[in-house]
Amino acid sequence: MGVEEIEQKDYFSIGDVRRITGVPEYSVRYWEAEFGLIKPIRLESGHRRYTKQDLYTILKIKDLIYKHKLTLEGAKKQLLKFSPGAKNAEKKAGTDVKFLSEIKETLSQILKEC
Repeated sequence: MGVEEIEQKDYFSIGDVRRITGVPEYSVRYWEAEFGLIKPIRLESGHRRYTKQDLYTILKIKDLIYKHKLTLEGAKKQLLKFSPGAKNAEKKAGTDVKFLSEIKETLSQILKEC
């Protein structure tokens, strides 16, 4: 895929990610779980759709691991060091769960009243 094609698309399949980054699909899935910075959209069928931001994150991880010879822990530290939004994203995820729980409770109460 050329740079033009990447810029034209908003979402990429895991096969596209493999072709663009050169990272095997199993590594992409592992990094997704291990780093917590790659957040693909899941379709109803269970397939992942990666954003451009996910692609750039995968390329950063690949660079840290393969070029700079960092371990996974070292790569995590580097990404968190230069990505202040990553720490906030973890906090926000907890807040989102709490907020959704509150909405669920409110909806349950409304349904009981009806």
